[in-house]
Amino acid sequence: MVLDVAEFMDAFDVLIVTSGRNDRHVRTIGEEIERVVALRSAVKPLRVEGFDTGEWIALDYGFIIVHVFNEETRDYYDLEHLWSVATTYRPVVMSAN
Repeated sequence: MVLDVAEFMDAFDVLIVTSGRNDRHVRTIGEEIERVVALRSAVKPLRVEGFDTGEWIALDYGFIIVHVFNEETRDYYDLEHLWSVATTYRPVVMSAN
């Protein structure tokens, strides 16, 4: 889920929220996001949190923040509900190749 929060936040413009089935899956998704973004744009996150537990990984790319949750943690924090006033987009999944 992509949430456009630019009109509500000064610190960042976009939240990307996704989830994995378990902690290992969450870590793998986070690693793949880092790899593909670096491959396509040579951009590395400014800050990374959560790889140690795999419950909730946050990748800070400045104006874009990526949250990768395990399903239970995503349900608990429910960022989509918290930011329900934001315009939402469901992105098309693209291959990393």
